[in-house]
Amino acid sequence: MSEEFKNQTSAPAETMEDYAAELEASFRKINEGDILTGTVIDISENGILLDLKYYTDGLIHLEDFTDDPNFNFREEIHEGDQISATVIKKDDGEGHILLSRKEANEVLAWDKLKQYMAEGTNLTVKVSGIVNAGVVVYVEGIRGFVPASKLDLQYVEDLNEWLGKEIQVRVITADEANQRLVLSAKEILREQAAQSRKNLVSSVEIGLVTEGTVDSIQPYGAFVKLGNGLSGLVHISQISEKRIKSPSAVLKVGDTVKVKVIDVKDGKLSLSMKAVNDVAAEEIQEETFELPETEGLSTTLGSLFKNLKF
Repeated sequence: MSEEFKNQTSAPAETMEDYAAELEASFRKINEGDILTGTVIDISENGILLDLKYYTDGLIHLEDFTDDPNFNFREEIHEGDQISATVIKKDDGEGHILLSRKEANEVLAWDKLKQYMAEGTNLTVKVSGIVNAGVVVYVEGIRGFVPASKLDLQYVEDLNEWLGKEIQVRVITADEANQRLVLSAKEILREQAAQSRKNLVSSVEIGLVTEGTVDSIQPYGAFVKLGNGLSGLVHISQISEKRIKSPSAVLKVGDTVKVKVIDVKDGKLSLSMKAVNDVAAEEIQEETFELPETEGLSTTLGSLFKNLKF
């Protein structure tokens, strides 16, 4: 007996009980307003066809799918996708149940949006319109607003430059009752900038001597810009060898100063101007006692000290 025949004879025979659930589903009563979930089996110019596990298929016309003008059906919908939609007509005249994803979204999308807000989910969206004081994007088919003040870390002068751009945002307001969806890119950009700065700071070696520009003066010290987005604090005790009452006594904003990195902790740089003088003193001291290149190993102790004045 062949192996193929054995497999065929050993396989259990299918019975009506195996299809009981599907049969029961195919005869269930469907009403207008019901939200059904089906599997995409075809995408055409006519619309999206869904297998509802019912005696007839469901059809969503493209205009009933979303209001998002940037939505590309060919790229974003695939056979096998699961889609939920609302029954708007039990028979479209051609044997299909007519569905609307837009109407279902009014019920289902807000739950997702509230979840995104609670979890702080990063969402990639495309700017599809410019309005007064901000831009328009779509999330889960719902029209959302990103205020100009939440688009970037810097002041946004020309909103038209953002049209068509993809940006990452988070939901900050999801008010279903008033159909108000507000999003922000600023929090994500702040976190990315902080992480970039942390990475830069961690790469700075203690002992580095460099120049910087005094950016601001506080009662406890001065903040110095070092370039590459880095800055650090010169504590008042590290500004001068002499005791000073205020950093402004010896520094002003815009001054170029030489500083030494004396500590790197928690993503912050501690700088010292006083330590630079110590470094300079050490270099001078080393030069004073440096052996001339012309002198060999036979140099006597007397010849080493004969030119030194005490």
